[in-house]
Amino acid sequence: MKKAKRLAIVGLTIAAMLTLTACGTSTGQSTGSAGSASSGAHITLRLADDQPTNYPTVAGDQKFADLVKQRSNGRITVTVYPNAQLGDEATVAEQVQLGAIDFARINASPLASFDKQLNVLNLPYLFNSSQQMWDVLNGPIGDQILSTLSTAKMVGLTYYDSGARSFYNSKHAVVHPSDLKGMKIRVQQSPMYIDLVKALGASPTPMAYGDVYGALQTGVIDGAENNWPSYYSTNHYQVAKYFTEDDHTRTPEILLASQTSWNKLSAADQKLIMQAAKDSQAAERTSWTQLENKAKQEVTAHGNVISQVDVAEWQKAVQPLYDKYGSEFKDIIAKIRATK
Repeated sequence: MKKAKRLAIVGLTIAAMLTLTACGTSTGQSTGSAGSASSGAHITLRLADDQPTNYPTVAGDQKFADLVKQRSNGRITVTVYPNAQLGDEATVAEQVQLGAIDFARINASPLASFDKQLNVLNLPYLFNSSQQMWDVLNGPIGDQILSTLSTAKMVGLTYYDSGARSFYNSKHAVVHPSDLKGMKIRVQQSPMYIDLVKALGASPTPMAYGDVYGALQTGVIDGAENNWPSYYSTNHYQVAKYFTEDDHTRTPEILLASQTSWNKLSAADQKLIMQAAKDSQAAERTSWTQLENKAKQEVTAHGNVISQVDVAEWQKAVQPLYDKYGSEFKDIIAKIRATK
């Protein structure tokens, strides 16, 4: 059923592209832009995002679009489509591969199904801090990871922030992994997340996200894990007052381009767009920080207990996951850990 829906969306997208071409509008998908810098031909490109218009990633998308338009003197237009107007992340990724959508903002976690090298970013406690993560992502290591997207017919442009996921519970403060022992923790239906909770001594309980509040309230589960804005916006903070900033995963968002669309652009336009993408990161990160700080302020004002941890202790506890899921990424993990 999902496959049929995706094919239908792709069909509609291609039909729309053909209509635009017939009307004389140049697009990266249909006409390309080789030589466009000298000819002055206008290029219209589309960017898909499944988040609402006021979400940080969409703020980054729009900054990217504005920079491209400004630096091309209005010759290149990037139209942002938020709210999953062009489909969910999986559907959009497939359309990007086909060249039916030019740009997309997709989280690195689902992207790993298209490029397995991205799985390294899903490993728990990979980074010691937010600053270390950005030093890695905005350096040679981050560029190396983005370059592997070419195997999926995509071009990685830059990273956006999506915060860090942490544990929270309704029982007591958690500072050491042993404090989680015996707790029933809701996790995503993911082998790695299930193994993560097991490694920390808790009992993983896969459950639909929408059921978590009620399960916490009734004691079906003792805790869950997510980032600050989600902890606050879902009201989980009202029924699970103990939040542990262990930051076990910091999986970033990725702004990417269709390789098909990219190859139709001139070298000059590729350079302009790549730099605009990198420069848009600051706007997205600022927006994310503001959203995160608001959540922290509201939760703190509610009287919740916030605990800090020694990351090294938690990293040691989950070493079995690195043996199981990180064996093929040993070199890049070593480079990340060596980044101070």
